[in-house]
Amino acid sequence: MRFFITGTAGFIGFHLAQQLLEAGHTVTGFDGLTDYYDVTLKRRRHARLTAYPAFTAVEALLEDQAALDRAVDAAQPEVIVHLAAQAGVRYSLENPRAYIDANLVGTFHLLEAAKRVQPKHLLLASTSSVYGANREMPFVETQPTETPLTLYAATKKANEAMAHAYAHLWQLPTTLFRFFTVYGPWGRPDMALFKFTRGILDGTPIEIYNHGEMYRDFTYIDDLVRAIRLLVAVPPPPPSARTEEHGWQPIPGDTLSPVAPWRVVNIGNSQPVRLLDFVDALEKVLGKKAICHYLPMQKGDVPATWADCSLLERLTGYTPQTPVAEGVARFVAWYRDYTGR
Repeated sequence: MRFFITGTAGFIGFHLAQQLLEAGHTVTGFDGLTDYYDVTLKRRRHARLTAYPAFTAVEALLEDQAALDRAVDAAQPEVIVHLAAQAGVRYSLENPRAYIDANLVGTFHLLEAAKRVQPKHLLLASTSSVYGANREMPFVETQPTETPLTLYAATKKANEAMAHAYAHLWQLPTTLFRFFTVYGPWGRPDMALFKFTRGILDGTPIEIYNHGEMYRDFTYIDDLVRAIRLLVAVPPPPPSARTEEHGWQPIPGDTLSPVAPWRVVNIGNSQPVRLLDFVDALEKVLGKKAICHYLPMQKGDVPATWADCSLLERLTGYTPQTPVAEGVARFVAWYRDYTGR
């Protein structure tokens, strides 16, 4: 199939594109290669993708609507996966404008392009951050998401609503997936695992927020990509097709919109891990103890995340399951090779 993926120089987009190319698909990758973190890492990811003849790289910002339109029109994709965004909860406190430009304006441009080319399936990345101030665990897709704690979360919640409107107006089969703390090889340097590994090897303190009383549903990158690929094959049916004559059967807990071919799905490991246990797993792999600098909770952060992935399992027959110890070991092996340490 022909895929158009935004964010292919990013962590998740790179892994998804590589697996699709390995499976024989054609991929056009669209990425702005911004300097939010080390651009060299982004270029190295793209360089690995360009080794595949079926990969076409387009370097431009989502805010450049003309460039995005040209790229989409040239690709004529059957599937669009929108992963590009201004990421990072904490950075949204420092540079909120970047989130408006990339996540709101950029996603609007992407939706306009999808309306024009009418892909068989449009998939967009959301985040567990949309659950905001919710305290009922695990997080289920049907819970209210009206209490975002950061602008990042608010823009992602807005993306879900924008995509619903386009799905309804233009009958675009649309799936939103909410990611839960993704980690693994080729990961982002601003994420905890990357920073912790560097700090432990350097012998410098690592920052542990909320004095260590933090829990995260860590999701290994290969599990996440497998879930995305399986969801590609199950586009939400339009309301008119939800009849027995069309062979449709309701799925318990489904988030299908009553007025649009639209749904939202959690992708997580379904197992919250205490942050200090995550550090302990890293220490065991590195063979070196961390110097921990304990700090209070950061503004806009949450003490815990925990995904209920029942809907993902019902739709695809799959749930992520890589243990943290195994995922951390794979990351460290990559990190040592990548940095020569």
